[in-house]
Amino acid sequence: MTTIEIQVTNNKTLKLLKDLEELHLLRIIRKRKSKSLKLSEQLSGSISLSVAEEMQKYVTKSREEWDRDI
Repeated sequence: MTTIEIQVTNNKTLKLLKDLEELHLLRIIRKRKSKSLKLSEQLSGSISLSVAEEMQKYVTKSREEWDRDI
């Protein structure tokens, strides 16, 4: 028996896999996400580097505006 990991991208795919499981051709093993991961580790890579840099520039600029004298 070989174990592989797949990522389901469509609900139809999941239904097909469940049908195959009912025919005893495969077994679906659901992995539970580890809750011991820090939030920063869970979200790592969720936005692109360019978007992150733009957001960081915006935050820096906003903070500088608060520090200036009006």
